Amino acid sequence: MPTPLAAAVGAALLVLAGPALAATAYVSNEKDDSVSVIDLDSLEVTASLPVGARPRGLALSSDNKLLYICASDADTVQVMDLATRKIVKELPSGADPEQFALHPNDRWLYISNEDDALVTVVDTQSDQVLAQMEVGVEPEGMAVSPDGKWAVNTSETTNMLHWIDTATQSLVDNTLVDQRPRHVEFSQDGKLLWASAEIGGTVTVVDVASRQVQKVLKFQIKGVHPDKVQPVGVKLTRDGKYAFIALGPANHVAVVDARTYEVLDYLLVGRRVWHLAFTPDEKRLLATNGISGDVSVIDTDSLKVTKSIKVGRYPWGVVVTP
Repeated sequence: MPTPLAAAVGAALLVLAGPALAATAYVSNEKDDSVSVIDLDSLEVTASLPVGARPRGLALSSDNKLLYICASDADTVQVMDLATRKIVKELPSGADPEQFALHPNDRWLYISNEDDALVTVVDTQSDQVLAQMEVGVEPEGMAVSPDGKWAVNTSETTNMLHWIDTATQSLVDNTLVDQRPRHVEFSQDGKLLWASAEIGGTVTVVDVASRQVQKVLKFQIKGVHPDKVQPVGVKLTRDGKYAFIALGPANHVAVVDARTYEVLDYLLVGRRVWHLAFTPDEKRLLATNGISGDVSVIDTDSLKVTKSIKVGRYPWGVVVTP
């Protein structure tokens, strides 16, 4: 017979070894004014949450307790408490917020205002606008470097990346890229920045230290007209092995060797693939497909699409909590 102490220790170990709580994905649906909630254990939609008009970009607070939502047609950024799944406040975002990025200090939110050619910086704790910077025409993509030094915005019509020094909240440099840049993503070490160009059909890799172009990637999919290859979302694995790139109406996600820049494969997903998000262990990648109204699940070990999950109308952004 085990002693009471041994039994207690054994019970504690069973609890520790028990199944972990499933991760959860949140997907913005542009035409339903909603956010779909996906349980990543069952891979099923468990809720549809009403939000502001035309939700697009999504971001999480560092503790994964708050979800920031770009309600583009409502001209606001909404803040949802994920414990209650209720909107708890709205931030002064500027007109037509489309994408945003949260600084590592977990306070400064950098928001692209497409209609006004501005980047607005909001303190998410005081709810105050800290700064507004004029950038190129139709700003959209937004990223902040891992060290918090840089915020980078893309302007779709000016075809530039705009470099904002976060210490002074001022625009200090621009990098010309291909037509209609839509998304930017820093590498884990902050040394490289990947920028997709939708109409150019390319992805540009920029050296952050010099802010100069290092590589331009092009894509060719058998049986797909080049005009349909329109890169948008980009996700990089933490180990620097892969880059995954959503190719829009080409209906594929490109798999790129992030070290050699070789395109390794094209994965067929749903129609009009927009944005991407990893599960916490990076074993799966989720891809939002606007026209087909679903989310594709990609196994990142086998590089295979394993499931399609129906969500709302025109899914756009996606984030995942542990």
